[in-house]
Amino acid sequence: MEGVVKPRVHWVSPLPPARTDIAHYTRRILPALAQATDLTLWTDAPHWDHSLDDFCPVRWLDPDHITPRDFACAGQPNARPAPGPQAVFVNIGNAVDFHAGFLRLIQRIPSIVVLHDMAIQDLCMRAIGEGLLSREVYENTIAQWHGPDGLNVVRDVFKGLREVDELTETMPGFEITLARAVSVLTHTPVVRDAVAATDTVPTYLADLPFAPSDMAPPTSRSALGPLRIVQFGYIGTNRRIHKVLEALALLRGEVDFHLDIMGSLWDPDYIALRVEELGLRPWVTLHGFVEETELDRRLRAAHLVLNLRYPTMGEASGSLMRIWNAGAAAVVTDLGWYAALPDETVFKINHETEMHDLQDLLRRLAADREAAQRVGTAGRAALEAYHTPARYAARVAEIAAHFAKDASAATYRRCLTAPAP
Repeated sequence: MEGVVKPRVHWVSPLPPARTDIAHYTRRILPALAQATDLTLWTDAPHWDHSLDDFCPVRWLDPDHITPRDFACAGQPNARPAPGPQAVFVNIGNAVDFHAGFLRLIQRIPSIVVLHDMAIQDLCMRAIGEGLLSREVYENTIAQWHGPDGLNVVRDVFKGLREVDELTETMPGFEITLARAVSVLTHTPVVRDAVAATDTVPTYLADLPFAPSDMAPPTSRSALGPLRIVQFGYIGTNRRIHKVLEALALLRGEVDFHLDIMGSLWDPDYIALRVEELGLRPWVTLHGFVEETELDRRLRAAHLVLNLRYPTMGEASGSLMRIWNAGAAAVVTDLGWYAALPDETVFKINHETEMHDLQDLLRRLAADREAAQRVGTAGRAALEAYHTPARYAARVAEIAAHFAKDASAATYRRCLTAPAP
């Protein structure tokens, strides 16, 4: 709108072609974000997709040496700092390859933390193991928030006496992002409430964005042939694919199905071996990464898309946004953010009985394929109503405008909660 001064925003994030959904998320919101704010993108990767420069400047940063003045000068060493308020947003996920440097950055620079994952113990542990994060900084944070008992637990992990996964429920690790945070932007009520409970920083919530496609998804899937099941994305052990294979093996001869797995598996050799051992070779295809157009085509044809997560610590799912965009039905684990989704927009199964529940769902869809279509249609409607990039960008601009006020509030709260000398 003419005459309205846009907030100046520095957006620190992985950028395409980085193989992380946070890079894709930044690309998805970029046109709307560049329109709503005076935007500069920043990354610590040496290369990025230079089509991003069509929307706003893109700058490289050294997370260990960049200063607030460098941000204000937009990375131009001889420039004068731009006048007026500006806000630094730093995106934090759980992948060490993309977020270890950003985690170090937010220990030094006051910023708005965009917290994609509440459980970031794996990021911390791997970063420490690879010399990318100070163990002292990490242990001091654990001691501050969880006391001597918590510190002993994480030291047992370092000694190999416990697994990292044992930490996530009681000590998810997000507290390390709060040391210099001005505020925190989250995508789920679960994470917002956990951060707010620390009483350290102002906390905001915005629905995870995804731009709905202009082309309407199909109104019906094939009524003939096998049930088309899809699994895609960055598939770690928490995506339950190993249990899915076991469930499918027990349905051979009872339900006609085919599973297409597309994306990055944490151990592709292991999954290929399990497919062979379970006798599923004719019913399962491992594709690896595919082009987005191919992925979207398969989602539009799918009767069911797997989006199970355990453990989950409240994170929202960019994968579900893509599924909804295709008008496809997703099955999710009835935990965390997924549990709060409207029942008509997804199929929910209980983790404790996931194999049984998944088998029952597949039997149901084999008998009534319209049930999947109804869920997919409701999901697409939810995407269009609540998850558009324009809605999200407006929220970012609003939060950026509060940067100075929130910085004062966060400083005051830290003074009140600082341990006594």
